[in-house]
Amino acid sequence: MYELTAVTKHYTRSRETVQALDGIDLTIPDGDRLVIQGPTGGGKSTLLQMLGGLDRPTSGRIVLDGIDLAALPEARLTRVRSENIGFVFQSFNLIPTLTAQENVETALVPLGVKPKQRREQAAEALKSVGLGERLAHLPGEMSGGQQQRVAIARALVKQPKVLLADEPTGNLDESMRDEIMDVLERMWKELGLTFIMVTHDSALAKKAPRLATIRKGRITVKENTRA
Repeated sequence: MYELTAVTKHYTRSRETVQALDGIDLTIPDGDRLVIQGPTGGGKSTLLQMLGGLDRPTSGRIVLDGIDLAALPEARLTRVRSENIGFVFQSFNLIPTLTAQENVETALVPLGVKPKQRREQAAEALKSVGLGERLAHLPGEMSGGQQQRVAIARALVKQPKVLLADEPTGNLDESMRDEIMDVLERMWKELGLTFIMVTHDSALAKKAPRLATIRKGRITVKENTRA
């Protein structure tokens, strides 16, 4: 479970201070599926980075399963992130010179998983997202939707507790968007993940059990009765 208390984030640009997050209080239970929306520059991606331990708040607490991510030494934070949090981004972030299987294996290297086991786990993860026949393909030999499936497999191969997705369908057409969301929702249910997604797509937001809206660094959360 996440518990955020009075979280702020300030950036300095030239001589101006930008307040990206302004006193965020938020609880995200285990197994929740939360969608975050809001205008550009409102703080959505900043909040997701905080939840993932990719950035630290200016002040406040970000507690995941009793551990305050904001207060951890960098080495321990990296370990928590590597073991417990999977990331999916809009741009896929695959290594172009590695095969699908090798890209997925990269998530297991920091955990000290042996090469043979890495290969086996990566193959299983790719099969779970429908890419069992694409293990040896390079990213450039796959469609955008297939590349995003590889990115999902890479995020989930280490069996994290949390999956964070930042505009995961932003580079895809409508039909591929729905296909990728079907994969993400199936993985959420099958693996019991806590799934948190940032999106501009209102059609996707309507399907989430809970919807958070961030404007000018402030958050409101409501139950989505239409989901």
